[in-house]
Amino acid sequence: VQLVESGGGLVQPGGSLRLSCAASGFTFSSYVMSWHRQAPGKERELVAVIGSYGASTNYADSVKGRFTISRDNGKNTVYLQMNSLKAEDTAVYYCKASLRSENKAYWGQGTQVTVSS
Repeated sequence: VQLVESGGGLVQPGGSLRLSCAASGFTFSSYVMSWHRQAPGKERELVAVIGSYGASTNYADSVKGRFTISRDNGKNTVYLQMNSLKAEDTAVYYCKASLRSENKAYWGQGTQVTVSS
């Protein structure tokens, strides 16, 4: 099983980034996918989640209206489009695959997002 995030980097406030998470080694379309982030000295928090076929999404209040989660089951990839970035969005962003019925969960290694002028 592998989850490989990419797309992080340094961006100015107000800018945009698109994170990708490429999955392999499991039946991607069966899993709920989510993005989480962890800033220095803080606990990891849920940012956005998307259902197995993309019909349902949910977001943390802090990113609603700015971030969009999506998935392409044909490419085994989940995305996080981040717009209007703020300094407080600076964190390591992780993707997670969850299959509650079998109590399975997998994490990626994380990608750093830094929002600074």
